[in-house]
Amino acid sequence: MSQILIAEDEDRIASFVAKGLRAAGYAPFVVGTGREAYDLAQSGDFDLLVLDLGLPDQDGFTVLRRLRDARNTLPVIILTARSSVTDTVAGLEGGADDYMTKPFRFEELLARVRLRLRTESSPGEATVLAQGDVALDLRTRRVRVDGREVDLSAREFALAEAFLRNPGQVLSREQLLSRVWGYDYDPGSNVVDVYVRYLRKKIGAEHVETVRGMGYRFV
Repeated sequence: MSQILIAEDEDRIASFVAKGLRAAGYAPFVVGTGREAYDLAQSGDFDLLVLDLGLPDQDGFTVLRRLRDARNTLPVIILTARSSVTDTVAGLEGGADDYMTKPFRFEELLARVRLRLRTESSPGEATVLAQGDVALDLRTRRVRVDGREVDLSAREFALAEAFLRNPGQVLSREQLLSRVWGYDYDPGSNVVDVYVRYLRKKIGAEHVETVRGMGYRFV
């Protein structure tokens, strides 16, 4: 299980990101200062750092510079409210692997986390999930069904990925909410059912089976 360090001093955002990453199968750990972020990033215990720039004791640019000066190659995704081109360029040229601005959508952050972790993983790791005539390319985010390319939204792609990672397994609505949306919805919400309908229209209704009283299964 990948260990992800989150350096964020706003409790609400830190909790939201940690909860979503945990639901996606990662092990997040939150710190609220730049000093803690640097020390833990240097420990070798983490696979990726999500770094805010506006930390109270030393800003994220300082943390990033110190890590790169120490030849630490830990992947870093900057997640900040600073949206200027100057800051973005400074972050990327300073050694960040990615730069995201707040407010943000969790599914986009999750996609970028997965991309960075796959980039760092072994070259032989599969980047395409395929079952029957449906294939998802996790690197390019492209989907092919029976040889034709299908356009899926970010949420539809995440839902399809959840199914293809668990072929033949019944996934409850609660499991899909957790894995795809990453945070709690009203238990009475029908958002999963709505997106399953969207997905069926695009990849074929025969691929997603309703298991009455239990959830859905990719067949």
